[in-house]
Amino acid sequence: MILNWNGKHFMQKYLPILVSNTADVPGAFIVVADNGSDDGSVEWLETGCPEVQLVKFDRNYGFAEGYNKALEVIDADYYVLLNSDVEVPAGWLQPLVSFMEEHPDVGICQPKILSEADHSRFEYAGAAGGYIDSLGYPFCRGRILSNLEVDKGQYDEPVECFWATGACLMTRAALYHHLGGLDASFWAHMEEIDMCWRAKLLGYEVWCIPQSKVYHVGGGMLPNDSPKKLFLNYRNNLFMLYKNLPSSIRENVLRRRIFLDDLSAIVYLLTGHKANWKAVKDAHREFAERKEDMEVSPFSESRNDKGLYEGSIVFKFFLSGKKLTFDKLKF
Repeated sequence: MILNWNGKHFMQKYLPILVSNTADVPGAFIVVADNGSDDGSVEWLETGCPEVQLVKFDRNYGFAEGYNKALEVIDADYYVLLNSDVEVPAGWLQPLVSFMEEHPDVGICQPKILSEADHSRFEYAGAAGGYIDSLGYPFCRGRILSNLEVDKGQYDEPVECFWATGACLMTRAALYHHLGGLDASFWAHMEEIDMCWRAKLLGYEVWCIPQSKVYHVGGGMLPNDSPKKLFLNYRNNLFMLYKNLPSSIRENVLRRRIFLDDLSAIVYLLTGHKANWKAVKDAHREFAERKEDMEVSPFSESRNDKGLYEGSIVFKFFLSGKKLTFDKLKF
């Protein structure tokens, strides 16, 4: 399932490759859900890729709700949520299917995510499996904050992690619906981490399977320096912590996290990035206004620590001179 919004240029480049390189998996089929595009995406899909199923929406429902609405009408055993800006090589899908078939406790998995611009380097969104630290900062095997590693085969073993990237995420369909899908209140960004966390709290495992790999452009809809993206990341991270942390530590973690967010906002202001400062403050304001309406996980008292780094990845990163790599961490 590809959720598209004004991504005609990505569709034209990557969808025919996806069609060709998915044909070897029995029962696999491709669906594009269009989120109210006005760039000619629908017209091109209807004529340029008629073999792909098309679900059309009247407007942009965002990443989370768009996927939820589309997957309501798709009957399958597994779903793969795939970004439109992903190039898939031959043989990308079968390792994921095989692993899920052989491991019923695994609810969600992802392939190795490499940069489309440089196939030798990990890509920011997911790399070789997602992790999280004690204050809710996400990082990956192969990517810690801004530090992206070269792929030298150092993370080629399948591993249980904390979260799988929404750039290419495979999930059991029954689990997806049992969880209520992605949390639509997130709109976009970190909704896949939240869903993985909720799956883990139900007892399912999340894995990265590097025998499958894909190449991701990244930043296709919102540039990395976008204040809108910054707002969503800061707000949704707090939403996620509030929903899934045990009540015994929730307020303490949130207080520390908000303090660190405020420090970053001050840095933005002092360095002349007023729009980014405002994005952080708006994120905190909206979290305060909406947190009481968030549905707290009924299983959040159970700690599921696989993939959780007990320290602070931020402090360790800066203490290392921004040269920290995943293999130097001790879990």
